[in-house]
Amino acid sequence: MAQSKSQPGASRTRQADVAKAAGVSQATVSMVLSGRKSTRISEETRQRILGLSGSLGYSANPAARSLAGGKNRILGVFTYEPTFPIAGLDQYYPFLLGIESEAERLQQNLLLFTSASSGGAGSPRSIYAGSVNQLGIADGSILLGRGEDRDEVARLSKEGYPFVYIGRREIKNARISWVTADYESATYEVMTRLAELGHRKLFYVGVPVPEEPNLDRFAGWQRALDDHGMTGSVDRSADGADLEAELGAQINAGATAIIVETPENGARVFRVIKKLGLDVPGEVSVAVLGDMAIPRGRKQSWSGFDMPFGDIGAEAVRLLVELISDRTAGPRTLKLPCTARPGRTIGRPPARR
Repeated sequence: MAQSKSQPGASRTRQADVAKAAGVSQATVSMVLSGRKSTRISEETRQRILGLSGSLGYSANPAARSLAGGKNRILGVFTYEPTFPIAGLDQYYPFLLGIESEAERLQQNLLLFTSASSGGAGSPRSIYAGSVNQLGIADGSILLGRGEDRDEVARLSKEGYPFVYIGRREIKNARISWVTADYESATYEVMTRLAELGHRKLFYVGVPVPEEPNLDRFAGWQRALDDHGMTGSVDRSADGADLEAELGAQINAGATAIIVETPENGARVFRVIKKLGLDVPGEVSVAVLGDMAIPRGRKQSWSGFDMPFGDIGAEAVRLLVELISDRTAGPRTLKLPCTARPGRTIGRPPARR
């Protein structure tokens, strides 16, 4: 007795099998099953092919559809940094929630790329591990994470592969699509609040090697200083052991507010202030430009702004689907507004130092 194609162990039903049963060419079957219309194919033939494909147990092979130029309805998610576990930051989780929610709404499947490494475990992740675009199985991909290989990203762009980066990225010799938070406007609003409270001399604690998100924050800082008649000093050696000495010197010199460029440095700055024996915000105000690192319990007590992680993830999916649907569309960029967080670390400057 012949084995049914639908039984365990049977070979997979192919389009050629459906074509033979229907008495038509495989090209005709392919056109009908892919949903493409043709005046050469009658409605009777189309219905016969659809009926036979169901009775024979035919199901499309996603990889084959991709090779044939079809759409898998699969969106890739590639991170240059490990996603699980999330070492000290809590940002990937809400990003992924936003990505998943919008992908489900648009009826797209997600594929998380986690092992595309060019040199084995522990080595930097690579899109082109083995000289092959590892993301090719997906119709397009969302990229996120710091420490990216910018030559790889440029190559991906030149090949015309649809992708959206979460976070602004200015890539040499390439224009790419990205979605990010509007750090400049959010920083400007924080500075405006400080100016309205009466602060005129500030101290900015930055990172040693600023990237695009840091530069956006710094642009908001500079614009606010100019617009509100404030003065400020900048230190980009926050990772060094001299932070305590520098903070003490700036406060003694009259700085009444400290701006911390990144959440990662927030806890460090507060520890130093506590060690100096200063009251926040009674003797010095502190604003952190972004969401806090964990523990989350203290997050709402620090003044600054909240970043729209979930919305960024959702908009990245929406934008990616648009790019996949219209391969002639040029790169698109989007900045989403942040939400002010009043917190409890900003107050009026002290009457006397």
